[in-house]
Amino acid sequence: MTPLEYCKQKAAQSGSSFTVSFIFLPKIQREAMTALYAFCREVDDVVDECTDFNVAQTKLNWWKTEVLNLYAGTPQHPVTKALQPFVRQFNLAQEHFLEIIDGMEMDLKFNRYEDFKQLQLYCYRVASVVGLLSAQIFGFKNRKTLKYAHDLGMAFQLTNIIRDVGEDARRGRIYLPLDELKKAKVTEEDILQSRESPAVKELMEYQIERAETYYDKALRELPPEDTKPQRVGLMMAAIYRTLLREIKADSAEKVLNNKTSIPPLRKLMLAAKTYFKYA
Repeated sequence: MTPLEYCKQKAAQSGSSFTVSFIFLPKIQREAMTALYAFCREVDDVVDECTDFNVAQTKLNWWKTEVLNLYAGTPQHPVTKALQPFVRQFNLAQEHFLEIIDGMEMDLKFNRYEDFKQLQLYCYRVASVVGLLSAQIFGFKNRKTLKYAHDLGMAFQLTNIIRDVGEDARRGRIYLPLDELKKAKVTEEDILQSRESPAVKELMEYQIERAETYYDKALRELPPEDTKPQRVGLMMAAIYRTLLREIKADSAEKVLNNKTSIPPLRKLMLAAKTYFKYA
């Protein structure tokens, strides 16, 4: 199995909404995005699969060293071997890969976030940075596109947090800012015990509104000349925003007990519709 085949397998196993859009990319960009996505999955899996803190920290430290190896031209892992030809071709910054790992370390050290400022740093590291790397791969002429990529990454991660509230709670994690729980008169136990209520509904609708604000902000920031090269990001936005709106339409508090998803065929239709809209 070649390094790229390994990455393709890793991406396929995830069933993520992101990978649906990759098929619309030219071959080189598709391969670069597949390798980038596989890297994100590898470091995320460390946190998800390792129950021992020290083992997980050791593995993340190994990945930090492996990023240094990648930029020194001596990668050891199939994912970094697959990434190697693309880091120079698309000018992908070493610090961005290290920041992604820093975000995964936050998952090791925190299972609560006191306020949105703290959560914002987490979202930046695990999602906005990925957005910046993706924007480099897609290509752009106007540097304002990087602001769009940053805010779209924020929107995606906030959508993930909303969708996964119940699932995260069952793992003892609460990503919703604790000061916002307090303001809404929702307790940590309400979330951990999946207690649906009008207060939880109000809290979740507030989270949805904030995510929608980031989608609006990102789309306003995308310069017209970069719309076409960045349209794969816009496809992802169409899928994720549809998911967000379905959560709200289905009664937002139900995310505690049900995980909303979009069928693969519908994801493909949303992606195709967006692709031709910006062709």
